Amino acid sequence: MIVFDLICEIGHSFEGWFDSSESFEEQYKKGLLICPYCESSDIKKVLSPVTVKRSAGTGEAEQNTPAQPIDYNRLAYEMTKIMHENFENVGPDFSSEVLKMHYGVKEKRNIRGVATEKEEKILHEEGIDFFKIPVLKDTKKKNS
Repeated sequence: MIVFDLICEIGHSFEGWFDSSESFEEQYKKGLLICPYCESSDIKKVLSPVTVKRSAGTGEAEQNTPAQPIDYNRLAYEMTKIMHENFENVGPDFSSEVLKMHYGVKEKRNIRGVATEKEEKILHEEGIDFFKIPVLKDTKKKNS
């Protein structure tokens, strides 16, 4: 079982429970996901805070609680570092590369880049999920 934080086009946030990530994708493509507040079917996954599931001495699960307070600046820095180390930067060719991978013209791989609003709309219409993540300045570099 997997839980995703979801949001509709109006901004209502809610959870969705799925058997697998593939189950979410299948339901998304069939238009079966609906906002429980406004019944919108324009639904997207959003990033959620990391939690640790702790078990009581009886073996029963307690409610998920954060392991420690979240340092969002550090989290953003770590995410950026991971992306730079593990995702190829294709720059403005992002949409083109994603479409080629989606349709099997190119082998799937981790990429990052930029896209215009028009290109983002095309990717959405093609049923391609992607995350928009702001680019952070490297505050650890010293100015010379």
